[in-house]
Amino acid sequence: MSRILLLFNRFSTKIILAFLLMILIPTLFTSVFFYFASDSILKKNVRESTVQIAKKTADSLSSILNVGSDTSDFIYSDLNIQHAVLNVNSSNSEEQSRMFQYMNTMLNNIVYSNSFVKIVYVLKEDGSGWGSGTFSDRKVKRMQLSSQSWVKEANSKDGEFVWQGIQYDLFSGGGVNTDLVLPVGRVLKDFNSLNNIGLIQVNLNGRAILNTIEELKLGETGKFFVVDAEGRVMIDPDLRLINKKVENPDLYGNIVNHDRAEFEFRIKGVPYYGVKQLLINGWMIVGTVPVHEITGPLDKLQTWILLSSTVFALLAVGIGLFIASRVTRPINQLIRVMQLVQDGDLKVRTEVHSSDEIGLLSKQFNKMLHEIENLMQRVEDEQSQKHDAELRAVIHRVHPHFLYNTLSTLRLLIRSNQNNRAYQGLSALTRLLEANMAKSGNMVTVEEELDIIHKYLVILELRYQKKFNLKLDVEPGAEKIIIPRMLLQPLVENAIFHGIVPKNTDGEVFIKVYQSEEMVEFIVKDDGLGIDKEKLKGLNDPESSIASGEIGIGLRHIHDSLRLHYVNQSEWSVTTEPDQGATIRIVLHKPHRILGEGGV
Repeated sequence: MSRILLLFNRFSTKIILAFLLMILIPTLFTSVFFYFASDSILKKNVRESTVQIAKKTADSLSSILNVGSDTSDFIYSDLNIQHAVLNVNSSNSEEQSRMFQYMNTMLNNIVYSNSFVKIVYVLKEDGSGWGSGTFSDRKVKRMQLSSQSWVKEANSKDGEFVWQGIQYDLFSGGGVNTDLVLPVGRVLKDFNSLNNIGLIQVNLNGRAILNTIEELKLGETGKFFVVDAEGRVMIDPDLRLINKKVENPDLYGNIVNHDRAEFEFRIKGVPYYGVKQLLINGWMIVGTVPVHEITGPLDKLQTWILLSSTVFALLAVGIGLFIASRVTRPINQLIRVMQLVQDGDLKVRTEVHSSDEIGLLSKQFNKMLHEIENLMQRVEDEQSQKHDAELRAVIHRVHPHFLYNTLSTLRLLIRSNQNNRAYQGLSALTRLLEANMAKSGNMVTVEEELDIIHKYLVILELRYQKKFNLKLDVEPGAEKIIIPRMLLQPLVENAIFHGIVPKNTDGEVFIKVYQSEEMVEFIVKDDGLGIDKEKLKGLNDPESSIASGEIGIGLRHIHDSLRLHYVNQSEWSVTTEPDQGATIRIVLHKPHRILGEGGV
């Protein structure tokens, strides 16, 4: 019994047990945690990517639909077309011929000028009219336009658009059902009397629209289609479904009765995942896919992770047992040497020369003893450098301010449980600090300063959840001019914080860099709220504002940089217009040399 107690009291036994626990517990915990956390995270990412695909497709389809409405507006507002429709039957043959030539040329030019417009018609309810391509007025007359549902709807809407589901063109003379189109119609009015004088129908390229939808993939069997506000299918590769309401009541309810961008429903007991996005004409693009098709590979991955984690844990235990048996001997030697050092013998050295971590620890311990002998001299050297360090701290005092603002943003994101956005912000900060520290010294090129601004805008967009567009106008060659570090970044930060953010909208910052033989000029302009007169006066007199403490750290840094690097050789001015933003102009009359002409 005493031997067993002695065995468990030995240092080597404790190390082995601790090593085993340190390996087994984190490995098992990490595997289990990753199993459940990855399921949630990856499913979320898959769904977010699906929503983004739907949004991009909705934008593409909306652009195509915009072409149809814009084309219809163009025809609707053409006075020559109105004249032709009003007078074609009352004019002489020569005038009629001229009208027909004008109309045919105009409509064909519209089709040729845009790849998404397939066919254009201008019709009268009596069956006459014009059309691009192989228009057949005989088909129009046989159809009796006044009885068509879209014509009735167009008359009731009195000039508004009437969108129809994808279909084959009805009026082409090139054969039966030759062109797949998406029609948008409306009545044509006489601007003088406001009477309905005809009909306009713009047929968009249905095949191009279907290709846009069919290119999207959701799992193996998922698909996208378009419905109107009442849940009727308007665009679908299966033309038999056009103008029919969505059959599945669960899916229909999620489309019509809810505003959620993503949802889940069931078809014959099988769970499905769906997304939807609104189009510009009030329709919606809807995507559906069985849930197992987007999560099946994840389940296989998680099973593999659990199995591999178990195998590696067992392997690590075996390796830990072997390593632990070799650790105690050199550790005991180190302990004996440390005791001698504790007694005041700084000349002693360890004799452990292995190549593992213990050997490295021995070398570092010997090195530490050597460094202690030189400590007093180092302290004296450091004291002599204190004054220079204080000067550098003054020059770089803007850096903590900049870092504080950035970390404050990350803190707010974490506090509001926006961990994903906080991670993005931290990644952006890492890239920003990497770029900011990549260049030694206090001077950078204009190109490097603009690169730092680009990276910093990513953090500001995360902080304020707005889009800040940066426009640059840099004269060729000016990007290599050397300037003080962070000369422009505080101006961009102030423009966003004081000018754009209070508007609670997206904004734009414009930076122009112009150079000549004697000077270089920087202009930073925003589209924010502008600056009130009292503050504007203080900004144009920075000396007084600094003395009274009314100017911020960023602008003070810029003022001190200009004062130290360009003595009496710089200009600073601030102008503003109410609700039109502020403009800051900096002129350096003797700029630093260009990179490549001697370096920084």
